[in-house]
Amino acid sequence: MNQGKKKYGQLRRKYPELIYQGYETHYKNGEFFARYSFRLSGDIVFEPKFSLLPQLTSDAEISDTLLQNLVFHIGMAELISYWKATCSPQIVIAPHFLEPKALDWWKHLFYHGLGEFFYTNGIAPNYDDFVNFKCTGTSSLRAEGFHLRDLSLVPLGGGKDSAVALEILSKSKQNVFPVFLNPTKAARKVAAKAGFDKYQSIEIKRVIDPQLLQLNAQGFLNGHTPFSALLAFYTLLPAAISGAKNIILSNESSANEPSIPGSTVNHQYSKSYAFESDFRDYCQNYISWDFNYFSFLRPLNELQIAALFSGYEKYHEAFRSCNVGSKTGVWCGKCPKCLFTFIILSPFLEPKALIRIFGRNLFEDDGQVNHFEQLCGLQPEKPFDCIGTVDEVNVAIHATIEKYSGNELPILLQHYAQSALFDPNKKTGTKELLNHFDNSHFLPESYLKILKTSMNNKFLEI
Repeated sequence: MNQGKKKYGQLRRKYPELIYQGYETHYKNGEFFARYSFRLSGDIVFEPKFSLLPQLTSDAEISDTLLQNLVFHIGMAELISYWKATCSPQIVIAPHFLEPKALDWWKHLFYHGLGEFFYTNGIAPNYDDFVNFKCTGTSSLRAEGFHLRDLSLVPLGGGKDSAVALEILSKSKQNVFPVFLNPTKAARKVAAKAGFDKYQSIEIKRVIDPQLLQLNAQGFLNGHTPFSALLAFYTLLPAAISGAKNIILSNESSANEPSIPGSTVNHQYSKSYAFESDFRDYCQNYISWDFNYFSFLRPLNELQIAALFSGYEKYHEAFRSCNVGSKTGVWCGKCPKCLFTFIILSPFLEPKALIRIFGRNLFEDDGQVNHFEQLCGLQPEKPFDCIGTVDEVNVAIHATIEKYSGNELPILLQHYAQSALFDPNKKTGTKELLNHFDNSHFLPESYLKILKTSMNNKFLEI
């Protein structure tokens, strides 16, 4: 028995129950605060919290029941991070009552949203009994409608995708405002480059209970959680307070590809079209049918987004698509996310421009051979990161090798050219990917027109 599976069984026996005890809210100096209480079997109580300073005001009156509903559901999403420490077989929900179909929805999210967590810990949970939800609360929270205006909130992480979405939407005269959840330096810089100051954005400050970090340090179960699902529930609250109808994500079609081929394990599950569809249904049935949550870039792939981004030079110094260096605002240059971003931009930017962005030529780093092989499919598993598909990576590499026109290739491109993946007589497939449009999306017609117009720019032709 592997260590993760053994620990999984031991912790479930020792901590058979996690209780969502309740939450409390208050306003202070115009800022909204919320704190949660989750009790693990025994005397461990987690109290995560968040605060929100609304920069936008609305004439809409938010009912107390809707406010409680939104805060409660943020707590349900937060619960995932605390449950995974012990994977307790039962979760008790005390504040409110959720009907069986809603509980089924949460079970589905836990299972698929934690697919990477289970996989990397060597756990193969049985879907039927890996967790059971029990409601002891009697207060039902029902979906309700309320007045919303033509305003859009765009969650901003500081990477190229959200920069592309914000640039296109703001230049199209859409009434958009960035939303930050614990913003990085890059996220603030991207917003500033788009022309938004701190008074034209909304910031959510999320605080993890330090006890969870202590348990992680002590060897409790740990791993990836579906952050984008958490973000989805968080963004509903500022949307309601500001009266914003649209919550516009920057997730692309590439996020649908599993990290482990032939499985449902996907690092980007909560960025996938499947989750987006499920979340829209849940929101309509249990929170409010007036919100419109959709991903503006869903019809596009990573190669198209890179082509668009390459033309937005003002963001080239500001953006960061590196999880390792995101907090300090640097490119670590050693992770698969850095390498993927370098690869996908390479067909559209010259080496000098790429070096200005990343500080050096990542194709010359032989220490990245393993990540390189994972990204292009020379190894059976993709890196667990927010990256494009294997096909997109191969097309980008082929197109980049063509640009060298007989000149000596950097180390990683030499490695590729000597592999079975490279065929110098094969068409790269670049045009096919750049002209592709995925029709599985939820864009309203007006936003669809804006996106298609942006794709007609001549720099997309390479």
